[in-house]
Amino acid sequence: MREGFKPLSEKEEALAKKIVDAAFTVHKHLGPGLLERVYETCFCHELSKRSLRYQRQVELPIVYDGMTFDEGLRIDVLIEESIICELKAVDQINPVWEAQILSYLKLTNRRLGFLINFNVPLFKKGIKRFIL
Repeated sequence: MREGFKPLSEKEEALAKKIVDAAFTVHKHLGPGLLERVYETCFCHELSKRSLRYQRQVELPIVYDGMTFDEGLRIDVLIEESIICELKAVDQINPVWEAQILSYLKLTNRRLGFLINFNVPLFKKGIKRFIL
């Protein structure tokens, strides 16, 4: 274990498993090739079936130089007020999206996030977990 790393709580790990299962279920039923918003709608439906609370398209204001700006950032899905999920339906993951989710975690003081790309033949190649 790396120095200064705090493991996730049992509750966070249990939530993470439900999230991965929800995303896997969507991918298994729909497969690749659809629009991101279709996956988002179905993913959120699966979260509901697992009794998880979520918010879609959460605006994230930026505080800069002592001022708050409402423009700019939007989290695809925020689950249980603690886990950020960024959803994609693309051929290749751009490294900037990995930086994006890390920035979202830092800006919101949250520890766990997922980058989920549904446009892959094998689901395990489309999901990446980030912990701060």
